[in-house]
Amino acid sequence: MTRGLTRTLALAALLAAAGSAQAGVPTFAEVRQDHRPSETSLQDRQGEPLHRLRTDASARRGDWVPLAGISPALRQALVLSEDRRFYEHSGVDWRAVSAAAWANLWATRTRGASTLTMQLAGLLDDDLRLGTGGRSLRQKIGQAVMATRLEREWRKDQILEAYLNLVPFRGELVGIDALSRTLFAKAPHGLQDTEAAIAAALVRAPNARPAAVARRACGVLKAMRGQADCAALDMQTELTLSRRAWPPSEGIAPHLARRLLAQRGEADAGQPLRSTLDAGLQRLALRTLQQQLRELRGRHVEDGAVIVLDIASGEVLAWVGSSGGMSRAAEVDGVTALRQPGSTLKPFLYAEAIAERRLTAASLLDDSPAHLQTASGLYIPQNYDRRFNGWVSARTALAASLNVPAVRTLVMVSPDAFARQLGQLGIAPKEGGGYYGYSLALGSAEVTLLQLTNAYRALANGGRACPVRVQPGAAAPCTQALDPGAAFIVGDILADPNARARTFGTDSILATRFWTAVKTGTSKDMRDNWAVGWSRRYTVGVWVGNAGGDAMWDVSGTSGAAPVWAALMRHLHARAPSRAPQPPDGLIRASVRFGDGLEAAREEWFLPGTAQALFAIDTGAAGARPASAGGSKDSQEQVPPRITAPQDGTILALDPDIPPARQRLTLLAEAGGAPAGALRWWIGAREIGRGARAQWLPWPGRHVVQLRDAQGRVQDERRIEVRGAAVKPGAAPR
Repeated sequence: MTRGLTRTLALAALLAAAGSAQAGVPTFAEVRQDHRPSETSLQDRQGEPLHRLRTDASARRGDWVPLAGISPALRQALVLSEDRRFYEHSGVDWRAVSAAAWANLWATRTRGASTLTMQLAGLLDDDLRLGTGGRSLRQKIGQAVMATRLEREWRKDQILEAYLNLVPFRGELVGIDALSRTLFAKAPHGLQDTEAAIAAALVRAPNARPAAVARRACGVLKAMRGQADCAALDMQTELTLSRRAWPPSEGIAPHLARRLLAQRGEADAGQPLRSTLDAGLQRLALRTLQQQLRELRGRHVEDGAVIVLDIASGEVLAWVGSSGGMSRAAEVDGVTALRQPGSTLKPFLYAEAIAERRLTAASLLDDSPAHLQTASGLYIPQNYDRRFNGWVSARTALAASLNVPAVRTLVMVSPDAFARQLGQLGIAPKEGGGYYGYSLALGSAEVTLLQLTNAYRALANGGRACPVRVQPGAAAPCTQALDPGAAFIVGDILADPNARARTFGTDSILATRFWTAVKTGTSKDMRDNWAVGWSRRYTVGVWVGNAGGDAMWDVSGTSGAAPVWAALMRHLHARAPSRAPQPPDGLIRASVRFGDGLEAAREEWFLPGTAQALFAIDTGAAGARPASAGGSKDSQEQVPPRITAPQDGTILALDPDIPPARQRLTLLAEAGGAPAGALRWWIGAREIGRGARAQWLPWPGRHVVQLRDAQGRVQDERRIEVRGAAVKPGAAPR
């Protein structure tokens, strides 16, 4: 059959089938715009990629790669393998057509005469796509028609670029980006000759056995170089086809990426997610958290979370949900997980008490043993060091994180009112205030790091509670959740290094060279560790603990979360100053002094109508308080010895992180008519002390504390319960 007759017959057939390709050929720009990767990219505020997540399980497609971003070796290998006259023909290679008989030309094995442009036509038009039984005659003719039109409307480089981005390579891998990153662990521009030969061979036989692919690749490599080491290529092919180097999730912000992906519509699938994060700060926050957890190695802690907020806009600048590979529960988002916040709720309690004018920053609170009757028994709050400081100002009580004064403050405010206040700040407890009782002052309700940090942002914002933003857009409206003056006073207290010195010292990690306000907290049994605070521009929250809820060993707020908080604050203000905020209108600053030298005289802030110059104890009221021992000898002879502490029904909770020496329970008695030296303290079958005062290292269980005389007769007894695990040596103040 002559070449002319062949072309005439082929053209007649093509014209007869032209009706199948009446629809317009898409433009190159349309094809590129319609490309949807199987991966979704989370970008920072400047468009820098932060994280990649696979979102299409049907196929694996990467980003569209421009031809300039594809290795020249691969372009050469593909043309040599699939279409040697690609740059010469106009869509149909008539020389290849005339070289074969008509029956072979349109048989199922068409790649020998099917050009790259024809193959691209099959990829662009679903009606022309290759099926399991091969293409029909009508499909093949339509393919040729569309190829001719593509060549007329597209450039050669566009055809080659589109083909490399759309062609299936192996299994679920579609396009050169997915192939390069999965099998070669590199970007397409880095493919070498041998890798390009393997990739080109996969186009002809995507799912062939490695040996068959290697043979085909060897032929391609010989065409490229003139020679090839086929034995070495065979081993390389075997290794390449077994590699899966492109994980479905990769980057530094997986938790926020999943959160935003769950909120978007299907119409935006595959499009990048733009966020408010700052890529540099996100990397620093993750690196700082991981470094701190490595410093704590051996203390049974492996998880943590960090969030950084812009105070004015509410934009989230960093969102680190876990420690990544250091955690056995890296998928858990520590930013949104519910945890007990410990002492970090205290600023909101004092702010409410100040706003209600129940307290001022200079008001005196009694830091002494308290026994509060509740529905479940006596509630006896303890300070961290198991010691009491007597009368202290509210400023000292909050800054030094004293527990007993906080509980006394909650008695004034009431648990229900405090719970409502927390709700206005966006951290509403799951239950009402009565459910938690007075323990709510010490953080028994669960909150998330995001909620807690944004509530601290409200303190920085003059009491205005505003939603956070993780994507660009207009800011949501705010509500006035706290009195502006009360919020300012609490911030001033948390920024006062002298006020916190009683617990933390004057040179703790919380002290910065610029203005910041900060509070730490530790939950029951040392399960959660927090540091949350703000500067003039940023609010930073840090949580350290274990995602599974296991207790840490010898880790406190200052040794766990605070170093991360301090490092981030130093970075944020390395070049930008942070000065103390201006007080709101109406706030009064006045000199105060304290009776009996309880605290040094100072300047203090007051809400209007609450200022006074002297804060002292009413000696009559103080004298009315029961003494640990007292009365005349005559009155003592008329009263038998009795136990004054602990009270009957006391429930104690042991903290495994607090040193044993600080866990001892003080036992107090009034001798009555008996000599104090004749008193004996017994618990169970053991004598544990003598005299009117003794100390006992408690252990879990129900116990009967007995006070006996020298002859062993029981004079008084109290029933108590001890809960918790055995204590361990060593702990740092929180």
